[in-house]
Amino acid sequence: MADTAIGVDIGGTNIRAALVSARGEILAKLSERTPTDPLLALERVIAMAHSLDESRVLGVGVGIPGRVDVATREILSGGILNLAGLDLVKRLEATLGKPVLVENDCSMALIAEMRIGGAKGYRNVAMLTIGTGIGGAVAHGGRIYHGHRAAGQLGHICVSQDGPPCPCGRRGCVETFSSGTALRRHIAEAGLSAVTIKEVFDMAAEGDRAAARVLRQWAVPLRMALDNIAATMDPEVILLGGGLGCDAARALADLPAVAPWFCPAILPAKLAGNAGVIGAGLSIFDADTAPQGKRVVLVNGVPASGKSRLAKAVSQRTGWPILSLDGIKNPFLQHIGLVDRDFNRALGKASYQAIWSFIAEAPANSTFIIDAWFGFQPKAQLENYINAANIEHVAELWCKVPGSVAGERYVSRLKDRLPGHPGAEYVPELIGLADRAEPMACGAVMTIDQTQEPDMETILAWLSQVFHRE
Repeated sequence: MADTAIGVDIGGTNIRAALVSARGEILAKLSERTPTDPLLALERVIAMAHSLDESRVLGVGVGIPGRVDVATREILSGGILNLAGLDLVKRLEATLGKPVLVENDCSMALIAEMRIGGAKGYRNVAMLTIGTGIGGAVAHGGRIYHGHRAAGQLGHICVSQDGPPCPCGRRGCVETFSSGTALRRHIAEAGLSAVTIKEVFDMAAEGDRAAARVLRQWAVPLRMALDNIAATMDPEVILLGGGLGCDAARALADLPAVAPWFCPAILPAKLAGNAGVIGAGLSIFDADTAPQGKRVVLVNGVPASGKSRLAKAVSQRTGWPILSLDGIKNPFLQHIGLVDRDFNRALGKASYQAIWSFIAEAPANSTFIIDAWFGFQPKAQLENYINAANIEHVAELWCKVPGSVAGERYVSRLKDRLPGHPGAEYVPELIGLADRAEPMACGAVMTIDQTQEPDMETILAWLSQVFHRE
């Protein structure tokens, strides 16, 4: 049963990925430098997620440094790293065969902080993540607020119309004054020898006026932005996260709100650099689109149509278990010995029933691959089994081959088949069957030309669409 998710946090400096439990525990974690090329960053994300994938993973949440339309999963724009226009969601789903949810990176961090961090117990929260840039997110009534599409871009609150140009296209956004990038600029312009924010604090504490001026240049615009957030949103608390969140809270300590109306609690976030990946993982468990019903992949086709090979390929990429007629039937044939075709058919019916009985007892949110020639039983029987097992999503991979190909393959495998299976006399019947057979069509159907190598990326993307976008 899926009980973990992969969280990915794409930062301006580092990409972090983690295997996350439903309780927000990090079970495994990776971190790599963020390439400046968006295409290379996309490849890095795919590789990191793939290396963390396992059968228990429900899906992948990705925090994007920029504007995201959560409903359509479209990346609208970015700042320091612009991933807009890249097919990140489709590429990830094709690679992993699992649903992908994208959200603004700060929104992901806020999800984690509200669940297990500094905003736990609050339902109306604003958060800024201060790092290479400044991200923003807002929660209303305990849920991330998206507005029309991409609300919460708090780093782009304008604090000076004559300020530095911003990647968003305007001038004087708080990001241009109070981010980590801006802090380095303030330090350089002041001629300080400091390399870290701690050194600036230490110099200011020792009476260095230039260092104190740098801290004010960095913190005053942020104070203005926080007052604007308080005036427009009236949150219970404003969290400061990201790599410099705690330092920003410290710098703001000497800059209280100038008006008594706008004084929400301003607190440092608690989860530090892990907030993004934890929230991205938790977003999968919280997602309205996360599937809850059971799902089956019917790998269907006449004997010798390549069903078993395709079923194994799908299982290897997804971790979903395979249930097959031969897998249940053959151990009985090994012990019973030689049987006639009628007895073999009776075993097949019993195996068919056993498969669906097993699935009926499985918990919700389970996915199974069934390798079988479903046409040997009436469609009404299959529909009854599907209904009795409470299957919510059915995807059928129809393995199509010409009769002549099926016949040749069947003959080539006769020496490996157990006694009880039809012999060479079955080949003419099989050829005719293959030429007229059709899918069961109890759900979405994808026809696979089994005379060619299956395109697994396309197949997995289609399965993801069927299971998570119906």
